[in-house]
Amino acid sequence: MASRYHEVYDGWKRDPEKFWADAAEAIDWYSPYDKVFDDDAGVYGRWFTGATCNTCYNAVDRHVAGGRADQIALIHDSAITGTIKKFTYAELKREVVALTSVLKNRGIRKGDRVIIYMPMVAEAAFAMLACARIGAVHSVVFGGFASHELATRIDDAKPKLIISASCGLEPGRVVAYKPLLDKAIEISRHKPDGCLILQRDQLRCELREHFDIDYADAVARERAAGANVDCVPVLATDPLYIIYTSGTTGQPKGIVRDNGGHMVALKWTMENEFGVKPGEVFWAASDVGWVVGHSYIVYGPLLHGCTSVLFEGKPIGTPDAGTYWRVISEHGVVALFTAPTAFRAIKGQDPKGEFIPKYDLSKFRTLFLAGERADPETIKWAEQKLNVPVVDHWWQTETGSPMTINPAGLGLLPVKYGSPGVPMPGYDIRVLDDAGHEVPRGTLGNVVVKLPLPAGCLPTLWNADQRFRQAYLDEFPGFYKTADAGMVDEDGYLYVMARTDDIINVAGHRLSTGAMEEVLSAHPDVAECAVIGIADTMKGQVPLGFVVLNAGVSRETGVIESEVVGLVRERIGPVAAFKTVVTIKRLPKTRSGKILRGTMQKIADKEEWTMPATIDDPLILDEITAALKERGIGV
Repeated sequence: MASRYHEVYDGWKRDPEKFWADAAEAIDWYSPYDKVFDDDAGVYGRWFTGATCNTCYNAVDRHVAGGRADQIALIHDSAITGTIKKFTYAELKREVVALTSVLKNRGIRKGDRVIIYMPMVAEAAFAMLACARIGAVHSVVFGGFASHELATRIDDAKPKLIISASCGLEPGRVVAYKPLLDKAIEISRHKPDGCLILQRDQLRCELREHFDIDYADAVARERAAGANVDCVPVLATDPLYIIYTSGTTGQPKGIVRDNGGHMVALKWTMENEFGVKPGEVFWAASDVGWVVGHSYIVYGPLLHGCTSVLFEGKPIGTPDAGTYWRVISEHGVVALFTAPTAFRAIKGQDPKGEFIPKYDLSKFRTLFLAGERADPETIKWAEQKLNVPVVDHWWQTETGSPMTINPAGLGLLPVKYGSPGVPMPGYDIRVLDDAGHEVPRGTLGNVVVKLPLPAGCLPTLWNADQRFRQAYLDEFPGFYKTADAGMVDEDGYLYVMARTDDIINVAGHRLSTGAMEEVLSAHPDVAECAVIGIADTMKGQVPLGFVVLNAGVSRETGVIESEVVGLVRERIGPVAAFKTVVTIKRLPKTRSGKILRGTMQKIADKEEWTMPATIDDPLILDEITAALKERGIGV
């Protein structure tokens, strides 16, 4: 079908208020808004001022009342424990209401904060929805995060209660959460009133008297008593949640998400951007601790009346590189959203895609990739093996939903490899030089969004309006700074080349490490790669490449490395000064799959570095250090 994208985007540009007013009709409101957008409210304006609503009502209750009571709302698929649990919308409502009653009995009221420190279990979603039901503000902290990181979030959000579990599960190991939680509370200045603990059979924990409450017991009591808690109306501009993202100063930034604009934006994206209809099965293979989990495991699919998959497992090793295809086949998934890292891991383990034909993927229509740059080779591999459109897209924790995408629901546009698509309604994306002037099409610069930001984006940082201005608005007045570098081509497609700090300066030439990584990943033996800039006395900086080879590759690494260097010289040119590639067993990553390039660079440059709180496996950094030393780098 011909894409309606240009017509819809132009319609938004002509009349933004009408666009968002139309989109808001898909949400049930208790009372209407005074203004669609009030530019005098908040830091840069607020959406749907004066309206009252409730996010839990829109995600759960209205579906139960509207004919979806017996439809599956949530599937908890744990590849690690080998268990699957399904909840209809009616059962979801029962679980959420019982938990809400527990919270209410513990004195939680509208505006109070609750930290959720949970593994990938259905109860994490229940907890988010229970907070939303009474207007409490939840802050989900990735389960297993280090005590210090959790403590900084406790001190910033000042929660009355923490909801946690005895443990989380990783392939081959159990992560005890309770000692981490106890230590965090001990070192934090703010003390919560208590903790609600979900005991998991894999590792139970001691509960402290008069402080820790057994989640299952407390919820069962409320359920047995027939507890009923109605949804509490909140203002559209009231906060739904706070999600913390790493701050450059070490103090995490509390991104605030409102209730009204968030619902309107997410509901619109499900059909128009992801091309998914109510009643269909949508799977975001992420974690509830990250923004993708908030937007597309919990809120987006449920607001839209879909069935959402909450998956506890990994793309490989639980038990093999076919686990994603098993989930898609078993649950009839129509669209999967995951990080490119996951697909690089699958491709590295199963380069020929031999697991794919073992499963029935007949319902599967679209693969969506986001979270970091999706290199063209990975996209092409997925297209070829799965025979479905592969849609790269780009957004941030701050925005809550895609800024650019190739919109499946409006009709796909031609694919341009290396581009995460075109701007979505609400996003007037520009590229500026460092002085704030627009650069010509095709020129690399700072990617910014013209204010106001659309519905669903952060209105500010938690209790930190001034920090919000400094971090995002001050550098380019009238624009939101994404801190990404990129360019827009003559057809309006965006190319995000790197975070602005991943642009390296080689003898006065500004070069993108992302463009070099694209070349490295094009080598047939390379499963994953990273390029960093390291200090050089002559040129200021020179690039250094790291490659992880595909499973089963037996060729000499030195030969592969010189082929990779030759490829960069051929495709980017001698200007890149690309001479060194180091073969390693694995790349250091955060638990959400982002490569820790900054830490690798510090090791190579012999700078002081601290262990990143979000690292998946600290031992990898020792392997990197040893591999660099062998080459005389970082010694």
